[in-house]
This record gives sequence, structure tokens and C-alpha cells, in this order.
Amino acid sequence: MKKIMITGFSGFVSRHFVEYLYDNELSYELLGVDIKEPELDPQQFQPILKMQFQKLDLLDTAALQNVIRTFQPDYILHLAAFSSVAYSWKYPSACFENNAKIFLNLTDALRAQGLDCRLLSVGSSEEYGNVSVDSLPLVEGQPLNPVSPYAVARVAQEMMSKVLVDGFGMKIMLTRSFNHIGPYQDERFVVPGFIRRILNLSQSGAVCGEIETGDTSIVRDFLDVRDVVRAYYLLLTRGTPGEVYNICSGKGVVLSEVIEEIADIVGIQVTGKVNPKFIRPSDNRMIIGSAAKIEEELGWKAEIPLRKTLEDMIYTIQQERL
Repeated sequence: MKKIMITGFSGFVSRHFVEYLYDNELSYELLGVDIKEPELDPQQFQPILKMQFQKLDLLDTAALQNVIRTFQPDYILHLAAFSSVAYSWKYPSACFENNAKIFLNLTDALRAQGLDCRLLSVGSSEEYGNVSVDSLPLVEGQPLNPVSPYAVARVAQEMMSKVLVDGFGMKIMLTRSFNHIGPYQDERFVVPGFIRRILNLSQSGAVCGEIETGDTSIVRDFLDVRDVVRAYYLLLTRGTPGEVYNICSGKGVVLSEVIEEIADIVGIQVTGKVNPKFIRPSDNRMIIGSAAKIEEELGWKAEIPLRKTLEDMIYTIQQERL
């Protein structure tokens, strides 16, 4: 049985990746590592998945080396990161440590063991920075222009990946993943944050109301996390080392329209009020990607409509509140 190690195992993307393997009867031995305990019960995924968890800080190089040496993974899905752009503005040093540094620690551990392991390095559409409308949709050859500490850290991780592929022959596939959303996503992120505020209004008995927001005129390319993990599996098992792939829907949505869609599903009228504390020092105005490369090479494309994603997110949050 092939082995997959998943970093950032307690996050919502990992949860959906595990469910994808199970639902498609893809049998693997899994080792999840994270600094916090996961909510998943390993027993519910047997016998298809043989799953274990180990608490691990990827900044602890000795412990990481020991885990790699003991488990001997065939694949690594590297999800561990501090992925909040807002957080990176407050703590740029910690952002670099928990993105670029932990990635280097992971690749150093692999090289020390001489493992023939395929590693998926997850990057971000934030790497593109501010672009002109003429540059849309964004393709992988677009020059990078990061405008936040988080984006710079992701670019550094990507560039180091290419160095390791070219210099040491490592099998690293790279993504620039656009804004993915779905059930169980932390409310620190924009869309689940909108949902919780709108549900709070609805549950108070209001038929209309106001929520605090940041700049809702920006445009983002949203896609469902369940489409994303399907792409990650294809890239992990069949992607070309050293190549970068956009993971995106190809459709741009204004944030204010997302608020309107959530309000329509919930059955309430909502207006937004800009709170200056939610405004970032610099923000990408418009991000829309092209997924032509991964579609041509691996046959992947986003399939789940935005409204379906929002409905599932709303239902999940409502169930959590029961």
C-alpha cells in the first residue's frame, strides 16, 4: 500500500482530501502531521484508508527528520502554512517561518533520507499581485508581483522548489491555488466570515440588516475546496515535476455579489458597512485565473457552482450551531 504524508492535517483542505480518497475508494496508508489535533476519526475511513496522526511542529527539524525516516512516504501533500494575508501583515517574520522555512525543513528531511518521493508544494494566486485587466485571465507564465508578506513567502517557496527540482532532481509539483472555499473553513477567511455574520442577523429575527466588511469591490476567482482536492490528487500522482499549475475556476466574482448570494440563500436583506480595520495595506484588486494548463495535461476543471458551495457552507455552520 502506497503511503501519503499530509502536513497541515488538521486544516479544512486536508479533511476534504481524506474524504476524497475515501469516497473514491483510493486505498493509501496516511500519516497526518500538524501542531494541533484533528477532528477526524481515523476509524471511520477504514478499511480503505489506514490512517494515523502525529503531532509535529515542522520547525522542529530533528522531529521532522525522524518522522520522514520512520514513515518513508511515497507522496507528500504539503498543506501546512500560515495562509492568512491579513495575518502576514501583522507578523511577517512568523509568516516566512511558517511558509518558506517549514518547506525547506521538509525538503531537507526528504533529501537526507534519499527518498524517491513526490511532493506537492501548494502556492497561491496572491503571488501574481496587482495586474491590469488586459492580463486576465492569469496564466502560469505571467510575471509575479507579490504585494503582501504572505505572497512574497509563497513566491520564495515556489522559487526554491524549482531550484530543488533542477539542482537535486526532486519530484516537486507546484500550484498557484486561487481562493477556495467550502464546508469547515475557518471564519477568519472572508466568505465563512460573511456567512456567520449574516446567519447571526437571521437568527436574531431580523429580515434585513448590516454587516461589517472590508473592501467588497475587489474581484476574486472562487472555487470549491472539493474541486481543489481533486486537482491536488491528480497533481500529486500524475503532475510534472517542476511545473506550476493554476487551480482556479476561471470566473471572477465581486465580493459584494457573494454577500448578496449568501443573503439570498439565508432569506434576508443585507448591506455592508466598511470597517477600516478590515482594509489591508495593499490588496490585489482583481484575480481571475486560467486553468487551461491543468485541464489540457490532466483533464481537470472546476465543476461545483458557487451557489452550491455557499449552500453547503451555510448548512454546515447551521448544523454546528444546533
